[in-house]
Amino acid sequence: MKNDRDLQKDILDALNWEPLLKGAKITVTANNGLVQLSGTVKNYLDKLRAETVTKSIDGVKAMIEHINVDLGGHDEIPDDAIAKAVLESLQLNWVPVDRITVKVEQGHVTLDGEVAYNFQKEAAKKSVGGVQGVRVFTNNLVLAKQTQDQLEKKTIEHALLRYSATVDQNIRVKADKNTITLNGTVQSFYQKEEAEKVAWNAPGVLMVNNELVIE
Repeated sequence: MKNDRDLQKDILDALNWEPLLKGAKITVTANNGLVQLSGTVKNYLDKLRAETVTKSIDGVKAMIEHINVDLGGHDEIPDDAIAKAVLESLQLNWVPVDRITVKVEQGHVTLDGEVAYNFQKEAAKKSVGGVQGVRVFTNNLVLAKQTQDQLEKKTIEHALLRYSATVDQNIRVKADKNTITLNGTVQSFYQKEEAEKVAWNAPGVLMVNNELVIE
């Protein structure tokens, strides 16, 4: 296992390597695999990118993120313009907006409502991330219950075997009505998240409890 200093250096090097994060003021601390990010970036998309890069680094077991978005006074955008841009971005990314409400208050965007699939909830996050003027994002979207009453455990197990990130990991699947629970061990934060994404893609899933432990 990496020591804290090596892990911190790897994350900082990876963040500095990212073209989108040039000029970002991000500090990193590490404590036994628990990583904390703090500092400022110029937009919400950069904040998301910093999170993604950090979670992909070998040795990261958990992450706490305290990055602020500092737009600068010259980049202030009215809330109504942000709301309009969010709606347009959602539609461009095929997120159904007929059951979604958008609230914007001083750059804080909140989405409420229902979507049919988890990939639509994730697409909503990316849609908001690309809108200029967003400082904070709260994703309150929930999944609408599908007609499928019972999930097939074997379907999810077979899906986990199809992907390189999860094929050789010690992952156990439990299905209880519309809830999936993942137990066992994986080798990285990235693999833990990929396993959860695979589980969410199963038809009828309303909840995934990711109890995987990073070795």
